[in-house]
Amino acid sequence: MGPHPAVAAIRLAVRRVLHDVLTEHSQRVARSVSHATSAYPAYSASPSSSASSATKTASHTAAGEQPLVLVACSGGADSMALASALAFEARKLSVRAGGITVDHGLQDGSDLRAAEVAARLTAMQLDPVEAISVRVGRDGGPEAAARDARYAALDDAAERYGAAAVLLGHTRDDQAETVLLGLARGSGIRSLSGMAAISGAAGRYRRPFLQLDRQTARKACMVQSLPVWDDPHNADPAYTRSRLRHEGLPALEKALGKGVVEALARTAQLSRDDADALDTWAADADAAVRDDAGQLQCAKLYALPPAVRRRVLRRAVIEAGAPAGSLFARHVEEVDRLITSWRGQGAINLPGRVEARRQGGRLVIRQG
Repeated sequence: MGPHPAVAAIRLAVRRVLHDVLTEHSQRVARSVSHATSAYPAYSASPSSSASSATKTASHTAAGEQPLVLVACSGGADSMALASALAFEARKLSVRAGGITVDHGLQDGSDLRAAEVAARLTAMQLDPVEAISVRVGRDGGPEAAARDARYAALDDAAERYGAAAVLLGHTRDDQAETVLLGLARGSGIRSLSGMAAISGAAGRYRRPFLQLDRQTARKACMVQSLPVWDDPHNADPAYTRSRLRHEGLPALEKALGKGVVEALARTAQLSRDDADALDTWAADADAAVRDDAGQLQCAKLYALPPAVRRRVLRRAVIEAGAPAGSLFARHVEEVDRLITSWRGQGAINLPGRVEARRQGGRLVIRQG
């Protein structure tokens, strides 16, 4: 008799991601061996030659080093289900599996809970396992600040351990909430595309559960007798996402019927496909709208479709020094008016002390 359907579903999702990681690792190994060989003269024919030795060394090192995959685990149902699936699947594949839990220090006893989660990950035979304490700032509000601190800690751990990937337990329900939050902010299509299955530097972060609902993860924990911790912040109405989860989405399902979460997740994927295509178009258009000195030409910008033009402008503002996380749609719209509604208006002040002004038919964007 096979595993419970919920357990089978989470294991399959993780198995697919691990196969992707292994494929990418094999490709890197092949490039490494090829580089080591090509670094020596092709005429070295002796078995003991430098070229032969280098190739053997590269092949041996690559073969002996299995890629390390870390799971980010809070102790909640989603991440505990993910950790258990990673522990199970890694033993069947040529993958090392470890776990990281982050203590945000926002609740009494959070250090003890982090230690408990680390102990559970170790009991799953994950190695390495680490509990990392972080200091949460205030920029962007409590939720954003905690997220920034968490990802900084995960990035640091991935670098220290040389991890090929870090798995995150975001589910289809989380994706639906993210889409609604973007919609409420009046954000563009990129925000509506929600969370990517692969993101971060060199595709570090992987989200195997984006096609699975939260209930599947919780059921998998229950049938495997995995202890889980429900973060009280997730039920605290002081937090926007909590209100959306416990009030907003249920109200939508009551008004529109079941299937809202699935529809929102599908919207995220369709939006992401469109946003990717528009980003590619904008990247190609960027060079075409600049003069020989690299300045943006207003007439050529005006001729672009609005969605493409705004992407070119956003990219230029970020390159000038504006923090991407602080640059909102309203900022880009103000810069866009220098192109589409020029009435002699002055410079536009943007985040990061960046300034945009129209001058002699050119759009000049620079840090003040």
